[in-house]
Amino acid sequence: MIIRVLELPYLLPYLPEENWWGGRNAEGIRMPFSAKNTHISELHSDLLGNQGAPLFLSSAGRYLWSDDPFRCEFRDDGIFLTGSTGPVTCAEGLDDLPGAYSAAAEAHFPASGLQPPAEFFAAPQYNTWIELNHRQNQDDVLKYAKGIIENGYPPGVLMIDAGWFDYFGHLDFHAENFPAPREMVGRLKEWGFRVMLWVSPFFSADSREFRHWRNLPGWILRNRDGSPSVLEWWDGYSVHLDLTHPKAVEWFRGELRRLQDEYGIDGFKFDAGDAHHYIDRPQSWLNASPVELTERWAAFALSFPFNELRACWKQAGRPLVQRLQDRAPSWDERGLASLIPNAIAAGLIGHPFVCPDMVGGGEYTYFNDPSFEVDEELFVRSAQASALFPMMQFSCAPWRALSKEAADLCLAAVEIRQSLSRVFHDLAAEAARSGEPILRAMEFEFPNQGYAGVRDQFMLGSGILVAPALQKGAGGRKVALPPGRWRADDGRLYQGPDEAEIETPIERLPRFERIIE
Repeated sequence: MIIRVLELPYLLPYLPEENWWGGRNAEGIRMPFSAKNTHISELHSDLLGNQGAPLFLSSAGRYLWSDDPFRCEFRDDGIFLTGSTGPVTCAEGLDDLPGAYSAAAEAHFPASGLQPPAEFFAAPQYNTWIELNHRQNQDDVLKYAKGIIENGYPPGVLMIDAGWFDYFGHLDFHAENFPAPREMVGRLKEWGFRVMLWVSPFFSADSREFRHWRNLPGWILRNRDGSPSVLEWWDGYSVHLDLTHPKAVEWFRGELRRLQDEYGIDGFKFDAGDAHHYIDRPQSWLNASPVELTERWAAFALSFPFNELRACWKQAGRPLVQRLQDRAPSWDERGLASLIPNAIAAGLIGHPFVCPDMVGGGEYTYFNDPSFEVDEELFVRSAQASALFPMMQFSCAPWRALSKEAADLCLAAVEIRQSLSRVFHDLAAEAARSGEPILRAMEFEFPNQGYAGVRDQFMLGSGILVAPALQKGAGGRKVALPPGRWRADDGRLYQGPDEAEIETPIERLPRFERIIE
């Protein structure tokens, strides 16, 4: 391996037929970048609502890394690098994409050897957001959980989303909506669930908490004149806890521990923390950059084994559940079409424990529109596409929103997942040890064999190829089968390399087992 330190600005020429992945995983739908697929990736402040890292990996066995964010412009004449406040290193001579990934991980984000709790992989997760929105309440949470079991779904991690409190920053249950929260959590656990609560670093201005914090230096982000910084986010205008101040972090962690001790809560969904909220550079105790504040949020989440993040900077190789950003209930790149490429990209920046968005789409504004109608075919295909991700998450209840026929197909997808429970268990343990993705690009498993542009199928580990139907009305699809023998879910045997034409009736989730002889 050869490592060069590049003095910016720098134009890095492409190697022959070279393709690149990395940066912001929300741009996975645009990857791989190349001379023929130009793109600008700007990492300084906007991570596009998801995970990001100062890392780019090449199919020709190179990688780019900086400890600081930088601008990476993939042009037709090369990769133009600018904008880093620190050095950008270029490692070369690593043969291929997996070689580049392994070297980058070893040097910059070695695997911790730890993984999220087994419950995340053993069954689907369930989130109350689409069903209840801000109307979270004890009776409906229990009704939702009971519906899961009564309709044949295995109990798993249950997340009670935003609205379980009186106001943002009041870290206790709404007394009227949750009259007996400890008893509620106890009943959920008797039914086999683990229980998580939604939290964010945003706290309502003019609240009791705010009136206390505003006089404590370093507890909240501030404007340059020292006044409290009130930031606009999707749920209003709020102040933001300063996660660079040790006492503020200690207080917040202590409050979450109290919730665990008092009510039996297992962990937390750590929402928000997006770098774009800090673009105007509110002042923190340690004068952190926007992406550094996002990184602090993820570091804080590590205190709790039952965690989930959507926004993250760096923190690769750690036991963090990383969910893809909220997707629209659509077939295009706003929704279903983006799940596989964006999950591939997340794995290639060091996050193997990736969860797709909620089945059927988690962008709640669609579901709040009175004219919105659920596309049952899309919902079923979304369940099938998500079923063999490292993790799977429901929110909108299939048994309520769909016909019995469509709901049964969603349950069938879950049953396929459950039949592979040992595979998920072993792959999670291996990812904790090696840091390698669980959900893998074809190029990662079969490098330099012409699969760099394949982004509508993936490898689950090294042994199972998954090729879900992703287009409306699709009665069939093409599957790129690499060299070797493959046994399909319908029992047919295939010899690769081949571009197989397969049938995809609505009840089928196509998958191929690699036969090792």
